[in-house]
Amino acid sequence: MSLGDPRRTCPHRSQAVEYPDGTTVYASASAFHWVDPSAMTHDVGLWLDESWSNYGEVIDWPDGGAPRDWEDARTRIRQAFADARGGARVEVGCIAAHGRTGTVLACFAILAGVPADQAIEWVRDHYCSKAVETGPQERWIEWFAEQVNPVQG
Repeated sequence: MSLGDPRRTCPHRSQAVEYPDGTTVYASASAFHWVDPSAMTHDVGLWLDESWSNYGEVIDWPDGGAPRDWEDARTRIRQAFADARGGARVEVGCIAAHGRTGTVLACFAILAGVPADQAIEWVRDHYCSKAVETGPQERWIEWFAEQVNPVQG
């Protein structure tokens, strides 16, 4: 199969994801984004790969892994979700919009009230079955959930 084969890729291009609290965000794969940055319609971009650098600041987040600066990523994810909740059009993107994008979408699900232990499945059911690809991404989601919902002792 070639990279462009539809059996191999999902053409995520500004795909709406609506959360249980009514907040909507948009997810895109860089392979399917607009050629002209001025054609983008987002208010806030949460970019997770250098392929998005023409569209704004990129979070340093290796493919298949977790962000290099966990605190910065957590802060930026929380802010982007707050912006979306406030009515801003928030777009999230990486290369294929599965691993890193799916990880952020799962974090958004937690912020929207989805129980942390159900966030990955929620994203796979409501966005794409390929979302969140690796163990490090799953562990980062667990860490994120602990940071935003600390266990009270």
